[in-house]
Amino acid sequence: MTGAASYTTELLDRGFCVIPDLLPPQDLARLDADLDPVFRQTPMGQGYFYGFSTKRIGSLLRRSPIAAKLVLHPTILAIVEDVLGAACERVQLNVAQAIEIHPGEIEQFPHCDHDMWAGVKGHHEYLVNVMWPISDFTALNGATRIYPGTHRGQLESLEDLPEPIVTECEAGSAICFLGSTVHGAGANLSPNVRRGVVIGYSLGWLKPYENPWLAYPPEVARQFSPELASLVGYSLHRPNLGNYEGQCPSILLAGDVPEFPRATDALRPDQEAAVAAFAQGSQDRS
Repeated sequence: MTGAASYTTELLDRGFCVIPDLLPPQDLARLDADLDPVFRQTPMGQGYFYGFSTKRIGSLLRRSPIAAKLVLHPTILAIVEDVLGAACERVQLNVAQAIEIHPGEIEQFPHCDHDMWAGVKGHHEYLVNVMWPISDFTALNGATRIYPGTHRGQLESLEDLPEPIVTECEAGSAICFLGSTVHGAGANLSPNVRRGVVIGYSLGWLKPYENPWLAYPPEVARQFSPELASLVGYSLHRPNLGNYEGQCPSILLAGDVPEFPRATDALRPDQEAAVAAFAQGSQDRS
């Protein structure tokens, strides 16, 4: 077993995996440089969860062209599809965010990202996150702490947590973890800033963490490839979910958007067959 499949197996078994050397050095340097001026202007967070000595930048696909390479990385997309594909027709981008943890920041509260949704847990995964270190992650500078095996059941107390694994790794690696896996950033006890990017993918029928249509309105998304535009929300999830005037919202990316679009069914094959049979029966009876 090689490639994405082996990492998928590890991810599902342990709740996380680390893939080394996934982002080429030249892309890493470009991404780092693109984020420099944005981080300089971004204030520290407000709140114990986001951190008072941590900066966060959303709408990442507008900040650097390298962000699209992260979102569309074929190895990552293959893993995400393996984990989430059975529970939805299409996956979506849940978040694309850069994070800068400054010296003195305390350890983040251990948490599961899938807790942002109130649905019943345990039947399938809701989310796959990928943390891309831009600077080397170390135990001293706040490397992400993963609590292995916590994806297998609901914990009643933080006292039940196992010993965390500190995901020390070089910049350009990819730290993948499930939405059901307890994790959190470590304390930055070093004199240096720890910088990383988190790209998250969720089931296409969930409300995403980052509002994609505000982050990437049509005038921005028109510059995206069709695959990227689909991931950020310019696509339908059958049946008819996420439509615009009864149409796939991708029509907003076309050059000529009709003033009065025609509402058009977007059903799964089984639904389409059932609706058609019902309609035919109604016509026969009339």
